[in-house]
This record gives sequence, structure tokens and C-alpha cells, in this order.
Amino acid sequence: MTALWLLVLLPALVGAALCLAPRVERLAGAVSVATAAGTLVLAIMVAMTQPTAAVAFLAIGGFTMRVDGLSAIIVPTVAAVTLLVVIFASRDIREARGRFHGLMLLFAAAALLTVVAGNLVTLLFAWEIMGGTSYALIGFWWRDGHRLASGTTAFVTTRAGDLGLYLAAGAALGGGAGLALADLPNAATPWRDLAAAGLLAAGLGKAAQLPFSFWLSRAMDGPSPVSALLHSAAMVAMGGYLLLRVAPLLEATGWADNAAAWIGAATALLLGAVAVAQRDIKQLLAASTAAQLGFVVLAAGLGARSGGVAQLVGHASTKAALFLAAGAWLSALGTKQFGGLAGAARRWRLLGVSAGVAALALAGIPPLSLWATKDAVLTAALEESVWLYVVGLAAAALSAVYAGKLLVAIWRAPDAHTATHLDDAQQGTRHVGPAESVSVAVLAVGAAILGMLVLPPLASAFAGTLGETPVTPGIWELTASGAIAIALVLATARWRPPEPRWATGWLGLEAAVYRGVVRPTLRIAASLARFDDTRVDLVVDHTASGSRAGARWAAAADDRNVDGSVEEVAARIRRAGRRSIRPQSGRLHHYYAQAVVLLAAVVVLIVVVGR
Repeated sequence: MTALWLLVLLPALVGAALCLAPRVERLAGAVSVATAAGTLVLAIMVAMTQPTAAVAFLAIGGFTMRVDGLSAIIVPTVAAVTLLVVIFASRDIREARGRFHGLMLLFAAAALLTVVAGNLVTLLFAWEIMGGTSYALIGFWWRDGHRLASGTTAFVTTRAGDLGLYLAAGAALGGGAGLALADLPNAATPWRDLAAAGLLAAGLGKAAQLPFSFWLSRAMDGPSPVSALLHSAAMVAMGGYLLLRVAPLLEATGWADNAAAWIGAATALLLGAVAVAQRDIKQLLAASTAAQLGFVVLAAGLGARSGGVAQLVGHASTKAALFLAAGAWLSALGTKQFGGLAGAARRWRLLGVSAGVAALALAGIPPLSLWATKDAVLTAALEESVWLYVVGLAAAALSAVYAGKLLVAIWRAPDAHTATHLDDAQQGTRHVGPAESVSVAVLAVGAAILGMLVLPPLASAFAGTLGETPVTPGIWELTASGAIAIALVLATARWRPPEPRWATGWLGLEAAVYRGVVRPTLRIAASLARFDDTRVDLVVDHTASGSRAGARWAAAADDRNVDGSVEEVAARIRRAGRRSIRPQSGRLHHYYAQAVVLLAAVVVLIVVVGR
């Protein structure tokens, strides 16, 4: 139990201290790496012991954490990728290091808490922190208005989906199932359907699935280490993880599982086309992230959690390696454009080979990780629907095309136009340090071997950890998909793939949301503002005018009547006072005369009364 609390509190407290403590710039990287290393040790410990922890928090539910078979796989993945990313960042980030590393550790702590959350109360707490820190990290260079706007776009878009968590919490309480994630399938209808709809929206939003995918493009304006962590093992991955976690609830509704499966398959296909159309390496990787997470969401809809988890883990290692490599080349060459990356892999061989292995894994080349994990998901899709399988296979084929495009861009020889693209994004250093290359190399090893999780002999043990029967792709499926991937990579190297214009701008999703949601909302707001000005404010103004007129009348009445009466009484009292002091002359004979007069008056009074 102590290790479970430390797993979350260690990075959270150190991250907060780095954000707040002054003069920690020189030590921030070392402290961050040490903290991430300690977190990885704790992650391994809790994965092995699978503890639970709970404390009272709110009247409707406590703060509950639990580690089961699913979270025992994801917790070390998040911690390991975080460690390698912060090692890279300790050399790559050169300004505001304390704030950067502090936010990264807070972000990692929120992702870890999301993984071990046992109920919706804990999940909401972690989800909110993860969203807030992602906004701060994407807009890290806040003096650049465009980057800050990109952070805002990503934050607001994901927040739209996040509202589903609150809907799910309310529905869970209304349905009488309680807030524990494992109990949600027991909620009464229609509350169970509302809970499923809310969780589906939240998961799709974070995982950048349709129609939320466009925020991932804007998130590329953040620092490269942020992209590597956010788009591999945290944030985006947490959307897929949430849907895998609540797969029993989706299945219980009878409709949410089918919706998740088809949305995941459609995202894998359409965002794969978007990736093929890109000429910016970070944009290609971003689109491919949404596409690859589509396979995870597809698996969640099919109830094939072992294939989905393996895809999630393999993708985390693969995509973190590619994003870090892209960040290293951006720092060194000052460009993200494929035209300026020619020969980059040849110039820094360890980095280039590592990125090449990760790109081949992304393409689905045997025997690398995503070749097997995608086929495990597609095997489950074939058992459910031939059409789902066809769409998924087409999406897998597109993976080979955009990965092949990336490989060609970084390995081809430079030409006369290569130099014209250098330093078009920032001033390059022409240097890649060993820490950056080693981080990518370690991740590339994971990209190479993690596919064994869904292949014999590990498949049975892996699926058993999740309480499932393994769904192992057959030899013919594996052979066919591997052959298709190899053929398409070779074809991409020989012929330039088409770049569909309709996909270049991310399917026009951001513009569509602006036209369909943002602009109507702004128009409604403007109409309400006009109504406020012409109606509500008019009533208020007239009321205020009447109040001022009444106040002036009351003031005049006060001046004329109340104040006049008070002044008249005061004047008479003053006159009486002046008369009363006249006898006080200070002369004795006057006082004797007054005494005689008073005595005479008393005698007269006695005589009169006596009669």
C-alpha cells in the first residue's frame, strides 16, 4: 500500500517543488531523472504485488486506488517511457528547466493515478490534473501566441469530451451501481447507457479519435519531449486505456461496444490517410498516433483487451522513440520538414538506426512489435465482422505507407534543396548528444520485441494476466500482413505515395468544428449580448433612473421638511438659551434682587394656596 501511494506522490510532490522552487535550473534535470527512476522502481514493485489503497475523500465515494492485471502492465510502461523521455529532456530543454521538469513529473503522476484509479472520484481527480498539465506543457513557450493558442485548442477540445466523465459519474449514482469502475455494468438502464456514453466520449476525446482528432495536430507546437510522452504512454494512451478498462460496461449496453469498434476502425483508416498526406515529420507522427490508437479503441469495442493492451504498450515504445528522434533532429537541424531531413539518419547513425527500427515497427514489418499486435486486434475483428476486418486491414496497410515515407525521408541522400529547409523552424545546433541517442535506442528495443506478448509462448500468460483467453493471429494472417507491409514499404521507397489534398488539413476537422460549433456558439453569445444590452440593461437603466429621481425627491423633502424642522427647533432652543443667561450678570445686587422677587413670589403662592 505504501508503495502505491509513493508511486503517485513521489513524482507529484517533486514536480510541484520544481515548479515552485526558485533557482533550481541547473539541478532540475538531474532531480527529474532521479525521481523518474525511483518512480519506475515503485511501478515495478506495485505491478508485482498488485496492492490496493483507499481513504475517505467525498461523501459520495472515497479516494480509491487498485492495481490489477491490466494496470500492472500499463503502470511500468508509463513509468519507463517517462524516465527515458526526461533523460532526453534533460539535454534537450535549455530554458525554464525547473518549470518544464516539474510539469512533466506532475503530468506523469496524473497519468499513473489514472491507471490505478479504482473509482470515478479518483479518475476525475487524475483526469483533471492530466488535462491541466497537458495545457501548460503544450503552451510551455507561452510568449509565442500561436503555441499558447494551440495549447488552448487542445485543452478545450479534450475538455469537451471530459464532460462525459461527469455525466458518467451522475449516471452511476442515479443507476445505483456506485462509483467503482468495476461495478458500472451493474447500473440500471437507462443510467448504464448514459454512463457508457459519457465514458466513451471522454475516452475518444483523450485518445484523439474522430471527431476530436484535430487537437493532436495543434499539440505538436509543444516541446518535442512533451509530444513524446503525451502521444505515447500518457494522455492519448490514457484515452485508449480508459476504454479498455470499461470494456465490460461498453459490452453490457449492446451498442457502445459497436460504436467504439467502428469509431476506432474509422479513425485508424482516415487518420492513416492524413498521415500519408503530411510532409512535416511531427504532423505525420501525430496523425499516426491517432490512427494507431484507433486499433486500441477497436480492441476495446471488440472486448479483445489482450490485443488492445499489447498494441498500447508496443505503440508507446515505438512512438516515443520516433517523437524523440524527431525532436533531436529538430534541435540539430532546425527543421521538421522532410525536405530538410534528408540524410539525417546517416549523419547520426545510432539515432538513425534506432528511429529506423521504430519506423519499421510502425509499418508492421515482421518480426517487430506492431506487426503482431495489430494482427491480434484484426483477428478479433474478423471474428466479429468481415467489414471491420477489411477496414482495419486497410488501415494497417496505410501504416506501412506513412512509415515507409518517413524512412525514405530520413535515409535518402541529401540533395541540392536539402540545405534550403534547414533552420526554417528554429536555429539548429548541428549536434545530437549521446543521452538523446541512447534514450531512443532503448525505446527502439521495446519497439522491436514487445510484439512477443501476443505470440506463443507468452500469449497465454499475457492474456491470463488480463483474465482472458488469448486471441492469437494465425500463421497465414501474420504472413499475409507482413508481406503486405514489406511490399508497401518497398513501393513507397520506389514511388512517391500520393498525398490526398482532402487529408492534408486533417480532414478539415478543426474548420468543421469552428463552423459547426464554435461559430454558432459565438453567434448565440453575440445575440445574448445584444439582448442583454437592449433589453436587460434597458430595464436596469430605467430602474436606476427612477431610483435616482426618487432619491433626488427624497433629498429635497429631507432638506425642506426634516432639516427645516430640526433647524427651527434648534433656533428656538438657541434663543431660549440666550434669554436664560441674561440674569447671570455676575453682580451681587442683581442676585439679591432676584432672590427677593423669588421669595415674594413664594409668599404670594403660599397665601393664595392657603385660602
